[in-house]
Amino acid sequence: MENFYKEDPILKRLLKSLLPPDFFHWADKELEDYGALCAGSIDIRAIHSDRDGAPKLINYDKMGNEASKVWLNEGYKKSVKETYRTGVVGYIHKEIPELGIKGNYGYSYALKYLLSQAEPGLACPVTLTKATAYLIDHYASEPLKSTYLPHVISTGEVELYEGATFLTERQGGSDVGANELKAVKAGDSYLITGEKYFASNAGVCGIAMVLGRLDGTPAGTKGLSLFLIPWEENRAQGRLRIRRLKDKLGVRAVPSGEVEFNKAIGYLVGKEDKGFSYMIEALNLSRVSNAVASVGIMRRALREAKNYAYRREAFGNRLTSYPMIQCTLSQMTAKQEIELQAIFEVIKRMDVVMGLETKDQASQRDKILFRLYVAIMKQETAEQAIRFAHEAIEIHGGNGYIEDFVTPRLLRDAQVLTVWEGTANILGLEVLRLIMKYEADQIFAGEMRRKLSDIKKKIVHPIATWIPLMERQIEDLLKKVEQVRELNSHLQTFYCKALAERMAILFESVIALESCAQGDERQEAISEIYLRSVWKQDEFQQNPVELAKFQEVIAL
Repeated sequence: MENFYKEDPILKRLLKSLLPPDFFHWADKELEDYGALCAGSIDIRAIHSDRDGAPKLINYDKMGNEASKVWLNEGYKKSVKETYRTGVVGYIHKEIPELGIKGNYGYSYALKYLLSQAEPGLACPVTLTKATAYLIDHYASEPLKSTYLPHVISTGEVELYEGATFLTERQGGSDVGANELKAVKAGDSYLITGEKYFASNAGVCGIAMVLGRLDGTPAGTKGLSLFLIPWEENRAQGRLRIRRLKDKLGVRAVPSGEVEFNKAIGYLVGKEDKGFSYMIEALNLSRVSNAVASVGIMRRALREAKNYAYRREAFGNRLTSYPMIQCTLSQMTAKQEIELQAIFEVIKRMDVVMGLETKDQASQRDKILFRLYVAIMKQETAEQAIRFAHEAIEIHGGNGYIEDFVTPRLLRDAQVLTVWEGTANILGLEVLRLIMKYEADQIFAGEMRRKLSDIKKKIVHPIATWIPLMERQIEDLLKKVEQVRELNSHLQTFYCKALAERMAILFESVIALESCAQGDERQEAISEIYLRSVWKQDEFQQNPVELAKFQEVIAL
């Protein structure tokens, strides 16, 4: 593998349809350069960060004073510099000098997708910095924005302040409403006291965005406010400290720690009673990032599995000559490509719903559909990243379990994606909330029907025979939702995760049909393999499409 971007024409096709021509022409060159870095030096450095160069906490300086600093290896720091200079964060919020226009989430997440194939550990701080920039740009006062935003969105012209968003406290976990971090007004600022129990990018960030509770505010999430805490000035004054760094299973490049605040100076962002709602917006941004990282790991696992299967011989033949291997690789290819296309459908909607200039014009329907897409796709992609890493290990056999190969790290890095930004249970509850409060099931069904109606006008080849099945599945989903509505709230939560899973598969299936409108024979084969693996996996085939189209499908 020499270039993750050049070797992924599906990504290039998606971007070409998403970006204006001048923007695409510029982005195409930038992504090609960055794709080479990710397949080369960034990937090599990631091995060192994972095995021998993980972050280390420096508790005390040489004079015995408490330091609470984090050491990072030089290779990782070089990858940080190369990554932020691409505008992965910056060009969402400022103009691209060569074009005189702002970038968008489509370009940003294309970079994140490439990075996640090499170093998911660095992809985490990029996400946190992106969320921090969003919160400052959208909700901070002008003085705060002018002071801090240029550093958070730096592409090299000023010192970079990476961001962090600290939510988790020991007693709360996913129950953010149980948070106890206290904030006391002190002139134009606030004094923040308490702890955050799982704080990623601790000791590296220039700014931490935290939720705190003012005196006299109500219990639960309604009593939480959002604060911007400058890291270095508080650390130097002993107003915050890192108790310890977590010894994590994977994504070892990013330091995650337990942070104590002792009257740390912070600044209120936005309105006092809106902190949780602001952070939920940033959380949706992070969930999309999580999904992009997942499909990135899926892509890398697929490439490793395919390359190994072509090289390895067993029982006198290459692995790729055996039907079971052909089936696995064909189905992995179809799933990864359809899932990537589905994620970019979400990102396209995100540019409207979360864009600074467009969010106020976005309809309530668009906002609900975006939240629903985010929840179902974050859940589905995270679980698939683990499955793909597992399949890659199995194709490698014993070698797949050896740290000389990338496959063990892919599995370790993928595992956290099911936890970060909300587990499947939390996401299922989000889907249930959207259904019960906003009738998101009806909005979803209406959107899927609209897409199918458009597809009917464009597709005439045999794959169009899948459309009636999709229409029946939409009706079946709505019936299941109505059954769930009749249950008590306790049982509703029992079924909500299954509803989310069904919605994700339906969404991807419609995307699979939609992509066939391209008129491309390979894309038709990809869609056929995907749909058959989901809806007719037990049906006997005389000439299985996974085998018949194997060479055509895995050629990319």
